[in-house]
Amino acid sequence: MVSPTLYQALGGFDALLAVCRRWHQLCLADPVAAHPFEHGLHPQHDERLAAYLAEATGGPKLYTGGYGDEVSMQRLHAGNGEHRDLDERCLALFEQALADAGIPAVPAARLAAHFRGAAEAQRAYASSVEEVPAGLTLPEWT
Repeated sequence: MVSPTLYQALGGFDALLAVCRRWHQLCLADPVAAHPFEHGLHPQHDERLAAYLAEATGGPKLYTGGYGDEVSMQRLHAGNGEHRDLDERCLALFEQALADAGIPAVPAARLAAHFRGAAEAQRAYASSVEEVPAGLTLPEWT
């Protein structure tokens, strides 16, 4: 018997999209987390993030198939300085969004841990877009 992918355990694309939409709502309502969500987000940010999460968790190649690659995603978020308080609040709200969307506890914890690791890794590019190296590949979270 083959174990389900993390993508399958999370409930697939629709479940991930529900998480992303809920996270966006929670962040907009939070005085600490609202700032990046209030200024210039792509109109399909939730769908793009869900596509990224789907691909990273073993689902279909929706992000690289239609939106970009890891380098473009990292460059999109690079050069904004370090903002640990904001990061921590957004990560806590992401965990809340997972719970609010009804994601089972074990896969939710796995995704939250990977999401935290990705947020922490982005700090390497906090100073400048030019710090993002070419050739990065989208992570494979299992």
